[in-house]
Amino acid sequence: MRFRLNKKNLLALLGVFFVVATFLISTRVLIVSDNEASGASNVVQGNHGVLSGGDKVKFNFGSLSDLSQSVYNANYKQCIHNADKFPGEPHLVLVVQVHNRPEYLRLLIKSLEKAAEVHSFLLIFSHDYFSQEINAIVQGITFCKVLQIYFPFSTQLYPNEFPGQDPRDCPRDASKDNALKTGCLNAEHPDSYGHYREAFITQTKHHWWWKMHFVWERVQAMQGYGGFAIFLEEDNYILPDFYHMYKSMIEYRKNSCTDCDMLALGNHNDLTDFHRLSNKVLTTGWMSTKHNIGMAISREVYYKLMGCSNVFCTYDDYNWDWTLQHLSGSCISKPLKVLVAQASRVLHTGDCGLHQKENCRPEWALQRVEDGLKMAKDTLFPPSLVLSVAESVEHKAHMKNGGWGDVRDHILCNNYAKRL
Repeated sequence: MRFRLNKKNLLALLGVFFVVATFLISTRVLIVSDNEASGASNVVQGNHGVLSGGDKVKFNFGSLSDLSQSVYNANYKQCIHNADKFPGEPHLVLVVQVHNRPEYLRLLIKSLEKAAEVHSFLLIFSHDYFSQEINAIVQGITFCKVLQIYFPFSTQLYPNEFPGQDPRDCPRDASKDNALKTGCLNAEHPDSYGHYREAFITQTKHHWWWKMHFVWERVQAMQGYGGFAIFLEEDNYILPDFYHMYKSMIEYRKNSCTDCDMLALGNHNDLTDFHRLSNKVLTTGWMSTKHNIGMAISREVYYKLMGCSNVFCTYDDYNWDWTLQHLSGSCISKPLKVLVAQASRVLHTGDCGLHQKENCRPEWALQRVEDGLKMAKDTLFPPSLVLSVAESVEHKAHMKNGGWGDVRDHILCNNYAKRL
C-alpha cells in the first residue's frame, strides 16, 4: 500500500518527530559524558565554586550555546559551595525554586541567615532563569552548604522552539478550525477550554516536576539522606524557629501521626494570631490552596508521586499544586494526609509573580514581616506541640484550570523520569 503524505499523515509524522526529539534532548541532560563535562573548567567569565575535588566550575552567560553548556556542566558536576566549611551530612534539605525575582530572593536568604541551626542545612536552589545577578546572590551565601541546579528546558534556552514559544505554534486564542486551516504546529491539541499553550505558563509545572526527579534521583548529596526535603519558592520568608518547628513536627509524626504523609510548615495566613497558634498543629487532607508552601516531602512520598507520573504529566492543569491535589485520592488511592503548622513558619512575601508583573514592592513585604515578627517573637520555639484539629482526609475534586493540553508538554514531562 502506498503512503500518501496528506495533512493528517504529516501531522502524525510531526508528532513522532516531537517524541523522538524530546526524548533525545531529555536524555542528553540526564546523561552527560565525562568528555562533555570536562569543558566546565575552560568556560570563562562566570561565578565559580569549589568541588570536593578542588576543581572549578564556571558559568558562561555569553551565547545561548555557551549558556546551555554551562547548565549541562553544572548539573553534571554539582558543585557544593561551602562544603569545606560545613562538612558532614545535612540535617535538613531545603529546595528553592527560583525564577527571576532577585529582590525577593534576597529577602529569603536574609531570613535563612537568621534561622536557628542553619549551618546544618543543605540549600538547593533550582533555577529556570539564568543571570549573573542571581548566581552572585546565591553564591554569596556563607552560612551553610549550597547547591545550584538548573532546569535544562528553560524557555530562556529555547527562545524560538519548543519547549519555548515556537513562532509556528498556534496563537493562544485561535479557534481549532482556524488553527487546522493555517496548519500551525499544535493545531490538534488545544486545552480543555480551547486555548493553545503558552510557554511561559507551562514552564513552572515542568520545572517543578523535573526538580522533584532531579533532587531525589540525581543529586549526589541526597543519596544517603533519610529525612524530608522542604520545598520553597523564591518569594518565601522563613521564621527563626523554622528548624525547631520541623524537628518538633517530625517527632510528633513519629509518636502520634504515623500515617501523615507530608508536613506543611507554612500556610497563607499572616502572623496576626501567631501567639495563640504557635504550638498548634492539625491533620487534614492535602489541599493546593492551603498546603503548597513550606511543603515537606519524604522519599517514600516522592515514589508515590513518581508512580503517577503519566497522570501528573497529562492532567490538563498548568499548576503543579492543583495537579498534585488531583493525584491525591485518584491515582494515589489513599488521599495524602498532611500535618500542618497552624502558625506558619513560612511567609509569602511575593506581591507579584506569574500573572502580576506590576507594582512589585519587596520593601513593603519586608516591613510587614518585620512588624509581624516583633509581635510573634515571644512565642517562637514552643517546647511542645498540641493537636487542635483532626479533619477528615478525603479527595477534594476541583475544576481543572487548563493550559496543559499540548501533547509535547505531556511527552517532555514524562521523559524526566525515563532515564532515572
